[in-house]
Amino acid sequence: MKLWQKNIDDNKEVDRFTVGQDRRMDLLLAEADVLGSLAHTRMLESIGLLGKEELEAVQRELKAIYRRIRAGEFTIDEGVEDVHSQVEFMLTERIGDAGKRIHSGRSRNDQVLVDLRIFLRKELMDITSLVTGLFEQLQTLSQTHKDVLMPGYTHLQVAMPSSFGLWFGAYAESLADDMQMMLAAYRICNRNPLGSAAGYGSSFPLDREMTTRLLGFDSMAYNVVYAQMGRGKTERVVAQALSALAATVGRLAMDNTLFLSQNFAFISYPPELTTGSSIMPHKKNPDVWEIMRGKCNLLQALPNQITMLAANLPLGYNRDLQLLKEVLFPALADMKEILRMAAYMLAHVSVNEHILDDSRYDYLFSVEEVNRLAQSGVPFREAYKQVGLAIERGEFAPDKTVRHTHPGSIGNLCNDRIAALMDHTLSQFEFDRVLEAEKALTE
Repeated sequence: MKLWQKNIDDNKEVDRFTVGQDRRMDLLLAEADVLGSLAHTRMLESIGLLGKEELEAVQRELKAIYRRIRAGEFTIDEGVEDVHSQVEFMLTERIGDAGKRIHSGRSRNDQVLVDLRIFLRKELMDITSLVTGLFEQLQTLSQTHKDVLMPGYTHLQVAMPSSFGLWFGAYAESLADDMQMMLAAYRICNRNPLGSAAGYGSSFPLDREMTTRLLGFDSMAYNVVYAQMGRGKTERVVAQALSALAATVGRLAMDNTLFLSQNFAFISYPPELTTGSSIMPHKKNPDVWEIMRGKCNLLQALPNQITMLAANLPLGYNRDLQLLKEVLFPALADMKEILRMAAYMLAHVSVNEHILDDSRYDYLFSVEEVNRLAQSGVPFREAYKQVGLAIERGEFAPDKTVRHTHPGSIGNLCNDRIAALMDHTLSQFEFDRVLEAEKALTE
């Protein structure tokens, strides 16, 4: 039985095709669905659509369902269409007609919108926490190895001196920028669509300010039509934030794969963190980083998938939007696992402190010599020519002392300023306010 059914049974093939993976995906929305109902029913009582005793019964049972969900004991029964239906049926079974009243003033359209936004903001909280941990780890590695030089490359050719401090620190700063996009996605998620009903509002005098406050949203999604238009747009913005983050981590994975190879040998990992070959006993393959690189590449395609799903839809709700969950939810799980594994691997990385002892890297210091001559008064173009000719004659003798002092260079990493950038962004999320609102609803 479905909430919308009257006297006609649905066709089983139609049911199988249209419901698809929705029951499985909706289990992830169960906590959010109950939170939305806890707030909505309090509001219904405040405008006279639920009696005080009815509210007490509804709130008691909703909180019991919430605890079951948290304990992993909640399921969606066979034949029940979605999580919204399951919760309403459970309430009605336990407390009678009061359970049937909880849908007043809302549609499954705005109900799923609320669920998605609560769910997505929680996912973004978790991802932000994992990114913060990885950021701090990269900054620590940058400081620890700030004096260890390594080759820098352009066109994958030996170019100029770099350092492990620069390398680790570059990815930390990239994450700080990625968090700006994460913040934007979070802000768009954290607006309340409840009260938009099927997309055109309700004749009930709904107190949307009250549900906004109870659920910890920053504001309402004010226009009821736009609230429904947010379905698809919200997912796309989240996907863009995930894509930016995946680009950073994917590039870090590529560097690790390259630097671990014997021809580079810049870094190493314990044998148990690499894999072997079935016929080559010497192999230590960077499979973790390679899988991570592949997953990050797939994540970078996510915004396009979501755009194509929603690109040609007319105004209002369309069932195609259901498919967004099947694309986005696994991507969120992948992103969290990627971040955990990146941090786990980097906790065990060792760096080669004697890379530049190899003569193949002598030419790294040619620019240092050109700059030394220019500082002594030789015109830069003439200094460049002198050093170039010395290289061609095989007479170049490098001075491997690096004297980079400007902000952001080898000798002045500015890690404290990068940390300040990250801290400033993190302070704007205001997660505590949301967590306090959710706690107040469920206790």
